[in-house]
Amino acid sequence: MSTLVEVVAPRRLGASFRWLLASSWISNVGDGIALAAGPLLVASQTKDPFLVAMAVLLQRLPWLLFGLYAGALADRVNRQAIVALVDSARAVVLLVLCTAIATDTVNIGVVLGAMFLLGTAETFADTTSSTLLPMVVEKDDLPIGNARLLAGFITTNQLAGPPIGAALFAAGAVWPFATQAVLVLLGAVLITRMAVPAMEPRGETHVRHDIAEGFRWVWHHAAVRTLVLTIFVFNITYGAAWSVLVLYATQRLDMGEVGFGLLTTVSAVGGLAGTASYGWLTRRVSLGNIMRVGLIIETFTHLALALTTQAWVAMAIFFVFGAHAFIWGTTSTSVRQRAVPTELQGRVGSVNMVGVFGSLVVGTALGGAIAQRWGVTAPFWFGFVGSAIFVVAIWHQLRHIAHDD
Repeated sequence: MSTLVEVVAPRRLGASFRWLLASSWISNVGDGIALAAGPLLVASQTKDPFLVAMAVLLQRLPWLLFGLYAGALADRVNRQAIVALVDSARAVVLLVLCTAIATDTVNIGVVLGAMFLLGTAETFADTTSSTLLPMVVEKDDLPIGNARLLAGFITTNQLAGPPIGAALFAAGAVWPFATQAVLVLLGAVLITRMAVPAMEPRGETHVRHDIAEGFRWVWHHAAVRTLVLTIFVFNITYGAAWSVLVLYATQRLDMGEVGFGLLTTVSAVGGLAGTASYGWLTRRVSLGNIMRVGLIIETFTHLALALTTQAWVAMAIFFVFGAHAFIWGTTSTSVRQRAVPTELQGRVGSVNMVGVFGSLVVGTALGGAIAQRWGVTAPFWFGFVGSAIFVVAIWHQLRHIAHDD
């Protein structure tokens, strides 16, 4: 057992990293349970497609409304305390929802309200928790630290959590949310066990000044600016293509609803393969070249999916894409964390995340309009052409990004 712990969380990363990792993994089990149980609860309360879509929107909307404020707050006050308090608040919201379900007073309004509150809490928790890793591990260990955190996300949130959530919901609608409440609360307790260096006191400034400072830092730091723009553009092309994925799977590939779910599973398995190979890969290939190859893979993923009509080919593509998504996500996060000063991690990270969610919204809207006009493969052609043009435009900048501290 000690050997396994050493492999997963090397001793050199410190005890605080192990507490952070344990908290993240446990919380992600709860969030994975909600991935399946949340939509099932919504569907049990309404069959209105608009209200079903509203549940998804209300979970993402807080990132656009509060993401920048969450980053400013993370750079102002005790980061551990923020995560612990916000996760405790999430547990309270879940327990209120459980009470409504258990007493048969739940309705779609209660569910949508809970989704918005949980999305708001997640915005503050995720923004702040992402700033803790650079405070407790050395810069050279950020890639392996992020790899372990993301590996837990794939395993517990994407693979293990959803089937557990569906099974618990089948046993009784209250059980998945009660389980999530316990797990989130346990994650909050574990985060308090970390020994995090105190941040230097900051002068009294207005929150708008703090947010503007984060934007200015990103704009004047060429490497991070290029990285944020890359993620923004690629999430537009990704969002456009993936917005019609269910129609692509059922109509073009003729895979049915189960087959559509299988594509997601195959992608997650690819992510696990990326997890297993990440340490080996980073010892042999520079981070800059990893990012270049990743952008090429994503660009040609759109092209390959636009061309194929074979389900088995699409599944192979999704396996490779899943590995790429893990490797790219780990690398880009590590690169950004290495470049950003500790006192700006929250604000720069929130600028990045607002760009991530904002571009997904833009891409989703574009993908729906393009598919409606030209068919379900058209968003994939848009993704290929848009990605290719951008890769050519920034190709020479990528060698600077991964080595700029």
